[in-house]
This record gives sequence, structure tokens and C-alpha cells, in this order.
Amino acid sequence: MKVNAFRLVEHGASDVLAWQEIDLPEPAGCEVLVRHHAIGVNFIDIYHRQGLYPLALPSGLGLEAAGVVEAVGADVKQFKVGDRVTYCKAPLGAYSEAHIVPEDGLIALPDDIGFDMAAAMTLKGLTAAYLLHATTQIKPGMDILVHAAAGGVGLILSQWAAALGARVIGTVGSQVKAELALANGCQEVILYQQEDVAERVAELTGGKGVEVVYDSVGQSACESSLNSLARRGLFVSFGNASGPAPAIAPLTLFQKGSIYMTRPGLVDYTADRAEMLMLAEKLFAVVSSGEVKISTGQTYDIAEAAKAQNDLAERKTVGSSVLLVL
Repeated sequence: MKVNAFRLVEHGASDVLAWQEIDLPEPAGCEVLVRHHAIGVNFIDIYHRQGLYPLALPSGLGLEAAGVVEAVGADVKQFKVGDRVTYCKAPLGAYSEAHIVPEDGLIALPDDIGFDMAAAMTLKGLTAAYLLHATTQIKPGMDILVHAAAGGVGLILSQWAAALGARVIGTVGSQVKAELALANGCQEVILYQQEDVAERVAELTGGKGVEVVYDSVGQSACESSLNSLARRGLFVSFGNASGPAPAIAPLTLFQKGSIYMTRPGLVDYTADRAEMLMLAEKLFAVVSSGEVKISTGQTYDIAEAAKAQNDLAERKTVGSSVLLVL
């Protein structure tokens, strides 16, 4: 079966992405062929392309997509042709018209969630789910700091944390993004280009600091994250939007108030299928209830994948970015 897909033959800038016709085999064993309708664009795609997370080349690109099951292997038991599905942990290759996905990586899509919404929320929403329910347990009355609060994960994380009863302080880069963050869970926002984040956090918390910092920015936000924490607070560094966070000596954690630090990744919170489905159930429930609204900030034709990645890297986007297979 011939389909079009982006292939990565070398690491580099977005112009290394090559749109090619490839041969997809028939799904075998527990494999499923998914015909894509929408594809999620995520920072990890950029890290793979750049070589921050090196790949064996040539390679496909992309982890997240939603679509319809077109064929199944002989041993598939959980899905059938015609099922609506989403995924975010398959072998790389989601930037394509169709993809072969292991059965255990697929999630059945509820009828009330469209393909574009699924591509906007699966990876980012499952990330928010594990951050709020597994990495730590968010409880009513907690003060938390969310960097990049108007981004794809940030908007979901802030709304969900607020629904759990936390006071959410968000950092953003512009007044437009500040207004968006305030409309999506943040009680307070800090314009990080104009204000000292840690000083403003101290003002907002009466000098105590926040109990948890969620930092997807990395290098440029690391110092403010450390300085914003309360005694014995938790620093959750889960992204590298501005570059990898610098190394932190264990003694620094003591000097900052006996704080804790973790560098989690979605792969380790979805390695067990039962845990992945539990997180997905929590995500679908909070979206279906209306407590969390999914923002598809911008959509692109699949052929515009390079532009979509550039816009994301240059912080020109709000919410989630989605490639549409038309």
C-alpha cells in the first residue's frame, strides 16, 4: 500500500523534512493500520528532527494522530475496521496519511471528540493527566506555577489544576497570551519578559512560594522555577522549549529549601496499557464534562508541517497545533 509521509534522512532545521511516497505493509499480528484525519504537532517532534533526541536514520516523524482503523492484523482483539482511534506512543511516523500502530498503543475515541480535537489533546492531555495525578497529587488550596500557560499543555494543565482546586499562577510572553491564560484556569499571570517571575511569585504567595512548579520551557526558565518554590516544594521539569535545562547539583536542592526535582516523561507513565487507559479515561471525562476545553489554536495542511514546527519553536502559537489530512 502506497501512502505519502514525511521522512527524516538527516537531523537539522525544518527543511530536512522530506515528503515522500512510501510503501506500507499489511498489518501483521497485533498491528493496526490507521488512516489519519488529523495529526498533532509537538515539541518532541522538533527535538527528534534536530537530534536533541537522536534517531536512527532514515526515520518517520511524529507520535500523535487520530483517524479510523482501515485494516487489522490477524491477532488484533481490541479493535476492528471502522473504529475511531487516537494514539501518541506508536513508532515514529504519525506525519503521514496512514500509519501502522501496535494495538496496545491505540486508544478508542469517544463519539463526542472529533479527530482534530483528539490530535490536539491526546499527547498533551495525557501529559497533563500524569503531571496532575501521578507525578504529584494536586489538592484543593495548593499554589502552583505553570510556565508557558498559554501553550498546548499549559492550557489543559491550568484548567484541570484549577478544577482540582489549585490556585494557578501562569507565566506567558505577551498580553494576548495573558488574557488567554486567565480565561483558561489561571488566577494570576506573570509576563516573564517584563517581570521577575520569582519576585512576583513571592508577592502573590506572601513570601512562601508555590508548592509545585511545572516547567516545560527548560533552559531559560530553570532559575526562576527553582527560586519560586516553597520549602520542600516540587520542581517538575518536563520540557525543553528553550533548550535543555542546566545540570543542578544535589546541594542546590538543599540550598533552595530541601526541594524535590523530577524530570518525567510520558513514555514512563504510559508504558503499562492499563495506566495509559486510566489516564485517558480521566482526560476524556474532564473534557466531556466541560471542565477542560481544548484549544486548537492553529491548523495546517499536512504539507505545511515545516511551517507548523517553525511557528511552534518560535512561540508564535497558542494552544495546540494540528496538521489536517485533507
